Amino acid sequence: MKNARMMLRSIRFVGMIALVVSAVPANAQLIQKTVPDNKAQIQYSYAPVVKRTVPAVVNIYTKRKVLEKGYAPLLNDPALRELFGQQLFAPYVKQKIERSLGSGVIIRPNGLIITSNHVIKDSQEVTVVLQDRREFDAKVVLTDEKADLALLKIDTKNETLSALELINSDALEVGDIVLAIGNPFGVGQTVTNGIISALSRTNVGITDYQFFIQTDAPINPGNSGGALVTMDGKLAGVNTAIFSRSGGSHGIGFAIPANMVDYVIRSYEQGGQVRRPWLGAAFQPLTSDIANKLGLSSPAGALISNIYPASSAEKAGLQKGDIIMALDGLNIEDYQALNYRMATEKIGKTVLLDVVRGQEKIKSKMLLQEAKEEPAADKRSYQTGALFSGITIANLSPKLALEIEADPFKKGVVVYNAPNKARYVLKKGDIIKEINGIKIESVKQFNALISQPASSWKVVIERNGETASLLIR
Repeated sequence: MKNARMMLRSIRFVGMIALVVSAVPANAQLIQKTVPDNKAQIQYSYAPVVKRTVPAVVNIYTKRKVLEKGYAPLLNDPALRELFGQQLFAPYVKQKIERSLGSGVIIRPNGLIITSNHVIKDSQEVTVVLQDRREFDAKVVLTDEKADLALLKIDTKNETLSALELINSDALEVGDIVLAIGNPFGVGQTVTNGIISALSRTNVGITDYQFFIQTDAPINPGNSGGALVTMDGKLAGVNTAIFSRSGGSHGIGFAIPANMVDYVIRSYEQGGQVRRPWLGAAFQPLTSDIANKLGLSSPAGALISNIYPASSAEKAGLQKGDIIMALDGLNIEDYQALNYRMATEKIGKTVLLDVVRGQEKIKSKMLLQEAKEEPAADKRSYQTGALFSGITIANLSPKLALEIEADPFKKGVVVYNAPNKARYVLKKGDIIKEINGIKIESVKQFNALISQPASSWKVVIERNGETASLLIR
């Protein structure tokens, strides 16, 4: 656990990588070694691939306005503020412009661009700069924070732009040569090369769907959102982070696979929002000890610890203790890999699962369904009252829980939104269990209770599996 925490602290969002697959002749060992007669015989270059892909990689610049509090230099003395009073030394508030940079990839000739969500998050202005230095104002048309992806659109005035075709990222192999094309540190478009050093990398702690291509192609801050391209010029993924303790590149970079990128693009083009299926099961880590007890040769697979009623998992006949080993023939290394596979599948599709149940190996067909909103959310916001002013509450359901990153197996009334100014530090995701000793089961009941006069309020909440009490008189 200590090593895992150190690794998570060392992850840095960065950017763009481009992958290039290089084929080695099967008879490479049979090739006779000779002394080259001329320069042409020793020339080897990535230039043809770079020329084909570079025009589809763009630079992205963003702006956002923030309010900054501070004190004038002569008044920024805690001793003076304590001597003369805080009111005399009230802080000033000024508006500040924050700028950031990243990279992106044109994936449609009409100006549709994929990038990392953290590059454009909370930005008021987004500018796209093409390889030929032309600038365009960009509109954010879709964001997928869970996958750390976003789609931008620029007005090309009917001009056809260079765009990259996506490859099936499951076809990539460790050892494939890769190129990284991006805008590191804002110095301008740059190309680097390396190899794919690992596939299906999980337990990285970058996004909700942890399943990354790992590469040693040098990437740095500013590369976020860039392209992973194969030797035939196809997009293999979008770079999102590096493993680094100093902020610089140390040869371990992570990219979101093209299959996830493709799902986001198709979601936009088929309806404008990202909707994913929900398995309806909870999982626990499959350790070596558990694997040995179950007679498995290795701790690979997703071990089910709970099943949600009427979910896809229950309808498919899955049970607690089952281990999902493969989905449609694709191996499942752990439950995070299963989450990724589910996140790239279409709602309404039937998939085939390879399952280990005790000493038995079975196959199960499962119809993929979206998480249900049962009960209805019934969201209500409160702007008055000392305790709940500024918060929004809702009935908890699997669909709502997945939206706010709460436990989908929990039931009751949840804090759907709570601004920083809300008193008693109520936070998004807090489950309101009791008010003045009365168990809370619905928004309607909650609303009726707080509408009644009371000399004091005792509220019991659950946060991250722990219970706490709040009292106001």
